[in-house]
Order: sequence, then structure tokens, then C-alpha cells
Amino acid sequence: MTGNDSVVLRVAGRPVGRYVTRPELRARLSPRPYLHPVTTLAGTAVTELSPADHTHHLGVGVAVPDVEGFNFWGGRTYVRDRGPTELDNHGSQRHAAYQLRDPDGFVEELRWVAAPGELLRERRTVAATGLTETAWALDFTFSLTNVTSAPLSLGSPATNGRPGAAYGGFFWRARKEETAPDVLTADAEGESEVHGRTADWIALTGSTWTLVFAGATERTRQDPWFVRTAAYPGVGSSLAHTDRLPVPPGETVVRRIVTVVADGRLDRTEAAALVRKAVSP
Repeated sequence: MTGNDSVVLRVAGRPVGRYVTRPELRARLSPRPYLHPVTTLAGTAVTELSPADHTHHLGVGVAVPDVEGFNFWGGRTYVRDRGPTELDNHGSQRHAAYQLRDPDGFVEELRWVAAPGELLRERRTVAATGLTETAWALDFTFSLTNVTSAPLSLGSPATNGRPGAAYGGFFWRARKEETAPDVLTADAEGESEVHGRTADWIALTGSTWTLVFAGATERTRQDPWFVRTAAYPGVGSSLAHTDRLPVPPGETVVRRIVTVVADGRLDRTEAAALVRKAVSP
């Protein structure tokens, strides 16, 4: 089922995600399309929208805090030697068209617009695929092209002087529960051990659900993971971890993340097996 302003993703006829195309949001939140709610096959919601702790966290999507100085993440901007600062520098991601729109996915064009005009053109491909009776996969690819005549670069609070805050790119704001979720990779466990490091996959495990994130291309796997569990539950793939990411005129940045959405608490063996199934050609 689809509408003018949203797409409902389905797996074997079951709704598992709602994609909001044209959200009505304040400029400070860096308005952008997002997926929320995303649910397990049993119906457990595993995303949050504008939670009290970070009102600019919008389910699942792409957000970058610094595109040549413009904020496409929302909230305050981290300024070197000043810290988080309220600035009137927010951009927005605007839906342009759907090339494809089916119950199990879509292909969309978006315009990343700020005060100077359009900075980036994005092609976003999203697909939902069943894996088992209790797990499905969300395949999310985004391609960002510099449509200006000048060089652009993507940054993060980390590249602007805040260590450990290299958020920006694909980001999943997960369900907040009374107890913080567990997080692990194939060979590490805990927020301090997995945050800021690369790994083929990373699993976030809540009370009755598990999310397993995997870079589905070699270039994507080179990006370190941004992980939060104690302050809030969220996982992202960092486009600008140590250095700004240059995007020359006409050039394109492409990343692909596949996320396994499962009922139950998966162990390492189960998580790895589902990732292999989800990412296999």
C-alpha cells in the first residue's frame, strides 16, 4: 500500500516499515524523509521518532551534520573551540520523485537543499526481504552526488574537534527500553569496544529483538561504526570519522547498509548466519 506522502514496506504481506516522504518538521530538525515505525515480523517497534533526548533523531535514514558547513542532521552544530552551538544553518532533504515504488521497496530521488540552493542530489534504494519466520532484512543504499560547480566536503563533530562523535551517514535510532541494549561484533562486545571501530557486522540486542547492521560493499565496510547504548540506543556508519570526506563537483559517494531485523535475542552465531543470508548476492 502506498500514498502520496508515505510508503508501507511489507514482507510476505506483513507491514514492517513506514517511509514518510514529506514530513512536516521544524527547520531546526533538518527535515528529511525517514522510516518509522520499523517493526519485527512479530510487530515489535525497533525505531523511535523525535524522542525527548534527541528530537532530531528520526527513525532510520541518512543524516549528515556538516555538508560544507550546513547541518543536515538537526539540532545544534558542533563548532570548534565553542562546542554545540545553535546556528541558523539547517538544510533539508526534499523528495523529488520515485523511480520505483512497490510493497517491498522503492527507488527515490532527493534534493539536499540549504541556503545556497541544492548541494547534493541523492538516489536512495530501499528494499525489504524476508529471511526466516522471525527475521527480515532492510537493504538501504544511498548515492550522494555533488551538483554544484564547487568542491564540497562532509564532516562530523569529530572532524570539527569533538573526539568520538563521528556521526553522520546512515543512522538508525533504535527503541529505548528500561535497560540499555547489548552490542557486539564477531570479536568484541560493549559500547566502548565497538564504537569507532570497523567490523563486518554489529548487533544491537534489546529485550525481545535484535538488529544486525552490515556494510554490504567493501567501501562501506571501511567506515567505522558510531554506536550508542548507554545514553540512548543508536547505530550509524560514519562517513567522516577522522577526516572530512571530499566530494568534488559531479562526483558521487555511495554506501550500502543491510540491517537484519529479528525477533528474539540473537547470539553471535545466529547474527552472523543471518547477515550472510541477507548480504549474499
